[in-house]
Amino acid sequence: MKNIGALMKQAQEMQQKMGEMQERLAEIEVDGSSGAGMVSVTLTGKSDMRRIKIDPTLLKPDEAEVLEDLIVAATNDARARLETKTQEEMSKVTGGLNLPPGMKLPF
Repeated sequence: MKNIGALMKQAQEMQQKMGEMQERLAEIEVDGSSGAGMVSVTLTGKSDMRRIKIDPTLLKPDEAEVLEDLIVAATNDARARLETKTQEEMSKVTGGLNLPPGMKLPF
């Protein structure tokens, strides 16, 4: 029974650390860019968009489609960077616990 008690204690500690990690992630911001930096997007740790910066040379009516594509690309870049940052923070919490491919915490 000692092993079960120790396992439960570890699970509680991990749950507390997960909560702390989620609070830290909510405070971080990541930037993504596209078009050689002509468009940049800032996302929070909760994937909320904070800022978008657009090079004024892209603000031409006949270039709207290019601008739209660059915004999408910059957002996707920021989201990928956020995923990397989240995984880094998660590995700190789990202590390098190797999870099966595709399995993410929190469940």
